[in-house]
Amino acid sequence: MYKEYLSRLYDLLAIDYNCSPQDFLREENVLTESAVNKGGRIYSGEKKFFGAVTLGGNAVVTADKALHPFLKEYIKEYYGYHLFELPRLFEINCELEKYGFTLKPSFHMQLPCSDASPRCSHPVKWYFDREIDRFYGDGRFTHAICSMYLENCPDRIAVVALDGDDIMGMAGCSEDAPNWFQIGVDVCPQYRGRGVATYLVTLIKNEIIRRGGNPFYNSAAGNYRSMQTALSCGFKPTWIEVAAKGKDEK
Repeated sequence: MYKEYLSRLYDLLAIDYNCSPQDFLREENVLTESAVNKGGRIYSGEKKFFGAVTLGGNAVVTADKALHPFLKEYIKEYYGYHLFELPRLFEINCELEKYGFTLKPSFHMQLPCSDASPRCSHPVKWYFDREIDRFYGDGRFTHAICSMYLENCPDRIAVVALDGDDIMGMAGCSEDAPNWFQIGVDVCPQYRGRGVATYLVTLIKNEIIRRGGNPFYNSAAGNYRSMQTALSCGFKPTWIEVAAKGKDEK
């Protein structure tokens, strides 16, 4: 299972980072000029000023040409994953600030590696596509779904666990690239610690796979509760990304 998803991931990242899938298997780091390519993850509609990714080996970096003189020499000094350590990120951020940019938070990204079955049972209700609109603006579900309907990464599926008429939690997924679905989850405070997150993420992961899609899950650096949820649902840590944003960008 995992090898198949990993092969598909190489193809997706090659689109996002304007490179070839084989570039992720090289020993040396790779630098490309950023571009918006059809079929990739397009969150803002604009090309990246800076972005970097590693799967634990080398790094592939894509950036505006203005950064290339600095990056071309800088990425020669460190083996791929070392670029994602805090001292290196600080130095990169200092360079970005010269152009009015700063680094976004980094995320640990995970792919399915094994089958998983729900470990508990609660009544659930499913929502699809624009049925999800009713939950926008609900502060309980800031991780499970987007803040609004987004054309570039629309929410596609949401599932809620119910305690009578009360919602215990929600897992949702957005289609961030064609057939690539990012999963998020929120559990209401009074229901935490009961396995609800693992239950819902497993359900939605299995539904995405049943439909022939590619599920993935991300956790903020340091959010080990979220990472443990992913591991319990049959995900495996696979890649890390960092990107730049304008200083006025949220």
